[in-house]
Amino acid sequence: MEPLRLQVSDLGLLAPELTLVAAAVVLSLLDLFLPRNVSRTWLGYLSLLGIVVSAFFVVTYLAPAEPKQLLNYSYRIDDFGNIIKLILLTGAGLITFMSLGTVKEEEVHHVGEYYYLLLPATLGGMIMASSGDLITLFVGLELLSITSYILVAMRKKSLSSNEGAFKYIVLGGISSAIILYGMSFLYGISGSTSIQEINAAVGQSAATSLPFIYLSFFLLLAGFSFKVAAAPFHMWAPDVYQGAPTPITAFLATVSKAAAFAILFRVMYGVYGVGELMGQPVHGDVLTALMVVAALAMIVGNFVALRQTNMKRLLAYSGVANSGYLLVPIGIQFSMVHFSNFSEFAFYLIAYLFMNIGAFALIMILERSTGEDTLNGLAGLYYRAPATAIAAVLLVLSLAGLPLSGGFFGKLYIMLGTLQTQHYWLAAVLIGTSVVSFYYYFGLIRQMFMRSELESREVIVPLPLGITLWLCAGISLLLGIVPHWVLGYIERIFSLTQDLFFFY
Repeated sequence: MEPLRLQVSDLGLLAPELTLVAAAVVLSLLDLFLPRNVSRTWLGYLSLLGIVVSAFFVVTYLAPAEPKQLLNYSYRIDDFGNIIKLILLTGAGLITFMSLGTVKEEEVHHVGEYYYLLLPATLGGMIMASSGDLITLFVGLELLSITSYILVAMRKKSLSSNEGAFKYIVLGGISSAIILYGMSFLYGISGSTSIQEINAAVGQSAATSLPFIYLSFFLLLAGFSFKVAAAPFHMWAPDVYQGAPTPITAFLATVSKAAAFAILFRVMYGVYGVGELMGQPVHGDVLTALMVVAALAMIVGNFVALRQTNMKRLLAYSGVANSGYLLVPIGIQFSMVHFSNFSEFAFYLIAYLFMNIGAFALIMILERSTGEDTLNGLAGLYYRAPATAIAAVLLVLSLAGLPLSGGFFGKLYIMLGTLQTQHYWLAAVLIGTSVVSFYYYFGLIRQMFMRSELESREVIVPLPLGITLWLCAGISLLLGIVPHWVLGYIERIFSLTQDLFFFY
């Protein structure tokens, strides 16, 4: 076992994380000492620069090479974590970019704080993606959570924002406590917080500690299901999404959710999915529970979305359904006939990131043009801003999962995985709920093309929002035209034994 200390040479491996730390510190100091009458918008450019530099360091480590580990597997530099980090940084970068010049002092209490708080929130997600130890995991989780609570509450004069932030911090604190309680049972069983050592101890003591293994699993499943907004632990999402500033809603729906899914993937397989538990009843029960939560999320999210008229609440319930889709690759387990779970998961996560950030960019455009974030704001959009409407259609097609879109192939790969592993009931739920989603997604298109609002104000598209909208729409379309490029690249660099089952 390597000594539990960090070497100076190891700091290079932490360059992506240290870049965000340095950027956050510098921006906070600049914001503190600048006169109040000086615009803080340019801090957003520095924040974006920090994200780009961090992403550059991640890309340099992204290769099918031997993973690096720090502090006895407490922190890992592997391609599982690097792929997730790149997704997180891409989402944070797009959200920061579309906020430039569009987020005003009247919308958030302090623009400077808005820009530099996005950095530690993203850093928390990156720590979660590379965690090999429960303590490291929880530190990253709380860093992400606490900064998210502050960001949600930045519209201090908005009652809906205050209400959403209050619900988020209370329920978020409870879910963190539930996760910590579940971790305490794992520590009690193994005497360690290392995922590697917990896996071995849980397998060896399954006969004597079975009730505590079940208890720890269901506590962790409940806590993580809250973080990813999966039914029935999703009730916070609609109010928080509606009350938060729209870019922060986009952050919660994409970056925060991606980080939670990364650690859910790592912990569920690292502790319960492999090792001596395989072949025992508890292993099958764990996978069944994950699939049941996935099915509930798909059903509840899509059916409740049918009744929504507020676009942010609609996307909140759409996000609940998508949490179900993303849980499927985790629940169906790796097998000899199907071992591409992570590549399917990562591909759909990428598609989900772009189509959702594009959708929230559209909402920001409508908020600035009509003052509304309801479906009425879309009325006659094609006649008022044809180019914006076309980009919106491309995003909606991807959200609905229709052919020639990233969303279609993402769902298709996941569905084929369920069929290969003979989970036919789960595939039926996936297909059926996807068909249900067509109704409310096409309701958006109907508003844009079949509702005429001749007296509506002109749609003004700020340049950052327009670029973000079209970039997300274009990438969503590209993912539907050449999906094998992305999927093949992920499968080429990701190693199942090195990057996920790292202790075998």
